Amino acid sequence: MKITVVGAGNVGATCADVLAYKEIANEIVLVDIREGFAEGKALDTWQKAPIDLYDTRTIGSTNDYTKTAGSEVVVITSGLPRKPGMTRDDLITTNAGIVKSVTENVIKHSPNAIIIVVSNPLDVMTYQAHLTSKLPRTRVMGMAGILDTARYRAFLAEALNVSPKDIQAMLLGGHGDTMVPLPRYTTVGGIPVTELISKDKLNAIIERTKVGGGELVKLMGTSAWYAPGSAAAQMVEAIVRDQKRVLPVCIRLDGEYGIKDCYLGVPVILGKGGVEKVIELDLNSDEKALLETSRKHVKEVMDVLDKLSG
Repeated sequence: MKITVVGAGNVGATCADVLAYKEIANEIVLVDIREGFAEGKALDTWQKAPIDLYDTRTIGSTNDYTKTAGSEVVVITSGLPRKPGMTRDDLITTNAGIVKSVTENVIKHSPNAIIIVVSNPLDVMTYQAHLTSKLPRTRVMGMAGILDTARYRAFLAEALNVSPKDIQAMLLGGHGDTMVPLPRYTTVGGIPVTELISKDKLNAIIERTKVGGGELVKLMGTSAWYAPGSAAAQMVEAIVRDQKRVLPVCIRLDGEYGIKDCYLGVPVILGKGGVEKVIELDLNSDEKALLETSRKHVKEVMDVLDKLSG
């Protein structure tokens, strides 16, 4: 079994490393446009196999997609970070071109693959990959919700002084400031979180979660990679091992939550077929209003892509 990760930067390399360590596949192919970069990262990962005791082979490729042929899952992390002076439209133009090219190459050599998009802006890049691949929506998805809920759960674990293993949470919507955390669906060892923390403290954690990526950029001067890479790897594992995990992922909605033709994070069952079911939660009026705000924001960015493509 083969998994491909396109983009050997920090996020892609972390994803490949986690997949290798967990022995999710026999072979992991890292692809990058920089000469020798993916080969170096793959070789470094392979050389620690005797230390960490795994058999997964990691192989690097400089833009040679023939090595990716027959991949079961492809993770796309390619793209540029937003730089000073760069508008949102500039970022979308640049990264949409990259994701389009990558997706074309991926589908050419692995037509039966399931695609996981990590490139930013996440929701609209998932849209681009779906447009280009022409695959069913169940086989093209974006990684955002797992990362966002992980941050939310980590902050809660810290505030409550409990293990993050015991915290379960769900959120909806776009990746970014308009995400919709759901305290009603957050539990600690099965106990509703609202019974364990004050409303003010919970709201502060929710607001911190919404700007979680920005907090790390301010601290490090660049985007996060350990948590995003691990989140993408968790999606791959759920698919390859047919785990039927209930996880929040970005997918095109076709009427669920009363929304059509918009790419938003929602809870799904993730297994061998990709998204096997979209789970519709019974939202209250406040939650519906927040989701609608998120939908409008994502749709505006999708419209930018449509105009650029037109």
